[in-house]
Amino acid sequence: MNKNNVTQLLSQLSSGNRAVLPQLTPIIVDELHRMARQYMTRERTDHTLQATALVNEAWIKLADMDVRWQNRVHFFAIAARQMRHILVDHARAKSAEKRGGSLHRVDLDEALEITADSITDLIYLDHLLTELEQFDQRASRMFEMRLFSGLSNTDIAEAEQVSIATVEREIRSARAWIQSELGKTDE
Repeated sequence: MNKNNVTQLLSQLSSGNRAVLPQLTPIIVDELHRMARQYMTRERTDHTLQATALVNEAWIKLADMDVRWQNRVHFFAIAARQMRHILVDHARAKSAEKRGGSLHRVDLDEALEITADSITDLIYLDHLLTELEQFDQRASRMFEMRLFSGLSNTDIAEAEQVSIATVEREIRSARAWIQSELGKTDE
């Protein structure tokens, strides 16, 4: 099925036509699985939240959202946000269980390569993205789309209705700001 058909099905779902769910679900779930697998490869192998559980939880939330889906890229941009929230909530729960909720600082490259010891890294990265969002929502959204969904610069540009150069600039800006915030903890 091509991208236009997915957009049409999402539009019908947005209009309240839940009859399209049987046709839309396998397409969306496959793409969400790809996103989750890509993200989860950076997690430890014994991670208690599996890609399938992440996809199922995200799809349930997305299917019930009252959103006017503009197109498939818009849908997957919001999916990235949902997956981020699910992963961070899971990490917070694990952190509370294991470490009493304490956070530690990491450098940006470590934060982008979330690994076995990264539960608190993910929580801290979420905190930084939330701070960035307070003064630069677009850069925060674009960085989130890149990190949590692996959307290409072209897809992000389409979702945000900006040029690819703007996407590249915003992602560089977000990355630099996050790096500077991480550097403040080293002083």
